[in-house]
Amino acid sequence: MLLQLDGVCLRYGVQVLADHVSAKIERGDRICLVGRNGEGKSSLLRLIGGHGDPDEGEIIRQSGTVLATLEQALPDDCDHTVYRYVAEGLGDVGGWLAEYRDNQNPDLQAKIDSAHGWELLARIDSVLDRLDLDENARVMDLSGGWQRRAALARALVTEPDLLILDEPTNHLDIAAVEWLETFLATYRGALLFVSHDRALAQRLATSVWDLDRGILRVFNCPFDRYQQEKEKQLEEEARNDALFDKKLAQEEAWIRQGIKARRTRNEGRVRALQALRRERQARRERQGVAKMSLDAGERSGKLVAELKGVSFGFADERGELVPLIRDLDFTLMRGDKVGLIGPNGAGKSTLIRLLLGELEAQAGSVRLGTKLQVAYFDQRRDTLDPDQTVVDNIAEGRETIEVGGSSRHVMSYLSDFLFTGLKARTKVGALSGGERNRALLAKLFSQPANILVLDEPTNDLDVETLELLEQLLLDFPGTVLLVSHDRAFLDNVVESCLAFEGNGLVREYVGGYQDFVRQGGRFLSAEEQLRSRKREQSSGLAGEKPATAKTADTSAVAAPKSKKLSYKLQRELDALPAQIETLETEIAALEAEIGQPDFYQQDSEQVQARLQKLTELQQALETAFERWAELDGM
Repeated sequence: MLLQLDGVCLRYGVQVLADHVSAKIERGDRICLVGRNGEGKSSLLRLIGGHGDPDEGEIIRQSGTVLATLEQALPDDCDHTVYRYVAEGLGDVGGWLAEYRDNQNPDLQAKIDSAHGWELLARIDSVLDRLDLDENARVMDLSGGWQRRAALARALVTEPDLLILDEPTNHLDIAAVEWLETFLATYRGALLFVSHDRALAQRLATSVWDLDRGILRVFNCPFDRYQQEKEKQLEEEARNDALFDKKLAQEEAWIRQGIKARRTRNEGRVRALQALRRERQARRERQGVAKMSLDAGERSGKLVAELKGVSFGFADERGELVPLIRDLDFTLMRGDKVGLIGPNGAGKSTLIRLLLGELEAQAGSVRLGTKLQVAYFDQRRDTLDPDQTVVDNIAEGRETIEVGGSSRHVMSYLSDFLFTGLKARTKVGALSGGERNRALLAKLFSQPANILVLDEPTNDLDVETLELLEQLLLDFPGTVLLVSHDRAFLDNVVESCLAFEGNGLVREYVGGYQDFVRQGGRFLSAEEQLRSRKREQSSGLAGEKPATAKTADTSAVAAPKSKKLSYKLQRELDALPAQIETLETEIAALEAEIGQPDFYQQDSEQVQARLQKLTELQQALETAFERWAELDGM
């Protein structure tokens, strides 16, 4: 046992987040913590991670257990180098080691000696190498995916027995999500995570903790089986509550009959009624299901936008044009539901602005349709004032709002989004991430629109709200442009995808994300992007040498390029692509095996043998790539 919750209670104001919760975490467990928005999942994670104490009960940790938390927020304002940021995960001694690299101060050396810190250098280098991080890069200059890697490295450098992750896929592109999913599938320690990404939960979770109205229930099964069991449990609870309410109503009718109820022989029945009343009063009602609806507004023209030969890009630091979109032909019709997929920074937001006429194409033509009414969901939630209440953000001083052609009181409208009473008068800054997203949806849907532009709408939403939003978008008669890294959401909503495949190439694929993969679509992985950048840098350096060395014999420089390989080396080079393909196939198969829910339930020696095999295959693949690059450059 790594950790045990024993009768833990946690309250936030009048809300009970955890009511005498008890559960255990064993070595190798992979636990997905689920619950409605605002139930207290993040609060419980912080408590388990050692930040704060429970109001009642205790958290028992095995002696020597190391915990690490991958925070939800990205370190996008950190101006340290990656090396220093990761090393500081080890505490003061990590900071001293990072500082000593730049300043060999004797006082620093003495501090490190006394803390036995030198042995930690190999651990820092190992985790940086394992995650392919550039130790000299500044954290704030990295993309969201690489910042998440750096944060993961900072957590892993402590070699934790339990890794805690709170919405780890937020703000990552699909390639980064798939990398993280594969990495966590091969992680040897225990995992406890909260995620709205159903595909990630399905692949990683071997058990599910369900936090509902302060009660924690443990389901020892994969995520899809949990969903079935949870539905059965709620149906049974509803039946029991209905029977209880019927009995209570009968007893209340009996007590109102008057004098007969107060006879001595009926005092026991009166006491039983009082007990029923107390039990009914103590019942915690399950938060209702949101009843979101959309006002499709005035019908737009049949054509929404037509792009012919459109190109758009920006100038880099050297003044060279970097294409985001190149020679794109695309027609968007009324009622189309299109997903935009690709790496962060690839140009998805730029294409949306071109489709809506907010940007002018640098080449080609854009023809817009008529009667366009656009509602824009911004993943940064900039349209909500955190210092104002939910009511003030939505109503903007009014008591009623126009929705679907009829007037509704703002509190009635907000109740459809599960904001009632005190919650509706809570400042937005005090809401959970999912509740803020629901507030933004309430503001978005309060205005008529025939075009919905949704930029990462699924972040932080609970599964029930996600499924409702999916159905809402499917029934919406207007046009939907959806930017999302949630693969299941894309598969369930969109009819086609525009994939940003690099170097300005944008290609349309019929269907959702899985259809894109089946049709041969793929994005460069982070490692491939890194190798590509390194090749470009090395070729750039190679190209500079003849220009600076003016006395060099240019024919001598060019000679190695035309040099023929020996018969033996040429055969080795020809065989490498097939060898690389075989290794990649074996690695993919082994990663799929390791990702199975029952993998860690096998004998520990067998588990370790398969993990060791994966490490050896990955090293062999890296060696093959390096040898191929070496021979190809001769």
